Formats: sequence, C-alpha cells, structure tokens
Amino acid sequence: MSKKKKIIILSCMVLLLAVTAVFNFLLAGNTKLGTDDEPVSTAAFFAQYKTERSQSRSEQLVQLNEIISAETESTAAKDEALNLKLKLIEIIESELLMETLIEARGYEDAVVSIGLTSNNINVIVKDADFTQDDAVIIYTILAEELDADPTNVTIDPIA
Repeated sequence: MSKKKKIIILSCMVLLLAVTAVFNFLLAGNTKLGTDDEPVSTAAFFAQYKTERSQSRSEQLVQLNEIISAETESTAAKDEALNLKLKLIEIIESELLMETLIEARGYEDAVVSIGLTSNNINVIVKDADFTQDDAVIIYTILAEELDADPTNVTIDPIA
C-alpha cells in the first residue's frame, strides 16, 4: 500500500473516530450505566466525554508519531503526518483553552470539540437556565479566540 493511501486511510479513521465520539454522546442522552439502571449524571457525562476524547487524541498522536518515525515512509508522508500532528496539537490546545474560558464565565462545565478536517466547532455546556444571551457569550468567546464562523458553531446546553 502506498504511503499516500496510508495517510488518507489514517485521516479517515481519525475523522470517523471523532464523529463517532460526538454522536455517541449526543445520541446517548440518558443512557444506563452497567446494570444499576441509573441515568448517567451530567458530571459523569462531561468527565466521560473528556476522558474518551483524551484517549482518542492520544491514539491519534501515537499513530502519527509512528508514521513520522518510520524509516520506510517517504518524506511527503512524513511531512503530511507532521502537519496533521501539529494541527491536532493546536486543536487540543484550543479545545482546552475554550473550555477554560467558558467555565471562567460562570458555566459549571463545558466540552468543546473542534473538527480536525472541518471548521466545525461543537460546544456542550452545563447550564439549566441556558438563554440566548448565554449562546451569545459563548459564541463571542469562540469568535474572539478562534475566529469562528457562526454557521460552523453548534452550542448544546444540558442541565
């Protein structure tokens, strides 16, 4: 298999993994944990989301590091993997910064997911009394820090 095909496949896998994680949390709602028949608490949702995102990103970085360090890979494949790794690191830092800034505005918890291969930004924020003003506050943070386009931003409050 050519190096270019490997990178394309890796990129598709990373995208599918990210999309799967987002859909898993958005569609799961109040799923059951184990056999206790207790709904997932909001705090558990945020903690689980952040843990799974961190694990997913770590796996992605390991795969990219393998391509970068492989002696059999072409220079173009290594350059593409390095660029993807740098973009992924930038996204990770931006997500953490956005979460911190949103929480600093008084929201109890937040997760931010920035697309690796798209300009989409998804925000899930814990706020029982979420209003239009709250959406404007969060969007303003994203616009100032990430130059986000409103058509690419989705903000979902949960109680």
